[in-house]
Amino acid sequence: MVASISARKSVAAAVSYFKHMAQDEYYTGSGEAEADGEWDGRGAERLTLEGPVSKAEFESALNGTDPKTGERLTQIGKSHAPGWDMTFSAPKSVSVMWALSPPADRKTIEAAHRQAVHAATTHLEDHHAFTRRGKGGAIREPVVGLTIARFHHHTSRDLDPQLHTHAFIFNTAPRRDGTWGSLVSRDLYKAQKEVGAVYREHLANRLERGGHAVERYGTGFRLKAIPRDIERAFSKRRQAIEQAADTYGYRTPKGMELAALRTRQAKRPRERAALFQAWQAEARTLGFDLAKARQQQAQVGGQTQHVAMRDHQVRTRSPARMLPSARQLISAIAVASRASSSMQGVQINLGQKADGRDQDRER
Repeated sequence: MVASISARKSVAAAVSYFKHMAQDEYYTGSGEAEADGEWDGRGAERLTLEGPVSKAEFESALNGTDPKTGERLTQIGKSHAPGWDMTFSAPKSVSVMWALSPPADRKTIEAAHRQAVHAATTHLEDHHAFTRRGKGGAIREPVVGLTIARFHHHTSRDLDPQLHTHAFIFNTAPRRDGTWGSLVSRDLYKAQKEVGAVYREHLANRLERGGHAVERYGTGFRLKAIPRDIERAFSKRRQAIEQAADTYGYRTPKGMELAALRTRQAKRPRERAALFQAWQAEARTLGFDLAKARQQQAQVGGQTQHVAMRDHQVRTRSPARMLPSARQLISAIAVASRASSSMQGVQINLGQKADGRDQDRER
């Protein structure tokens, strides 16, 4: 699933979530497995939260207080959910392209993913973020924005390449009058598919502008340079879930969640360079050469573009260039009329060029 959402039901659970999210799946070279976390959303802007996400700021926002001033923003009751994790996962072909590409290209692909996530969460806060106020929450109104902590991860639990971002949406948002309130969770869940489609559309467009051949289908897409069997080979986590689902007879979404839990392994951080080497070695073992695949796609794309341009020229060639103009027709008729009182013998071949028609006006 490209975009999924799940609730953190208590502050303690959300703090544990933060510790989990703050650890990436590979070491960055310094021996620490710190994920790339950052603040996002207009709610975060209101709180002057920017840059990396610290544990203290995260906990303060969970408890409904301003991380900078300690001011109480919302009241936290026993039934108050501190927030929701909305996860955006890149299509497998994009993750494989990222893993097998040179460093500069990897950086571009990752930037496109992050920009697409930002576009999706901005769409969410613009169209589907509401709060309630008044007795029993009878008054429902849009919020100014959302407070979001984003954590960027890069691999699956089976250490296959998998670009994905966890966007934690805090259950406190600014209203237009400057007060803060809790969010209506139902709207967030209902928007899940729409927000996922926004993410995919932005990502596909950015990658296409970057020179990648994109194959679109419905609201989804894939990169043409990555064959489907290579996608499958780098989807060991998915294969494990599907196998468990078959074994235990799971067919429903809830059943697939159970299959995922049954096959979940502990995270195994690994040094970044070693992972890229392992992925590239696996591709070679599978007989796949990304550079050749992209070159072939470029050649096919160039041929397709040439044919399309040629067909377009044929379709748009103006018939008026092959037919006489109204003025030419009138002139021809006038000349013929002067030559003979009757119109017999006057022939105008509309299929010939203008220079040939002069010779064929009268026969």
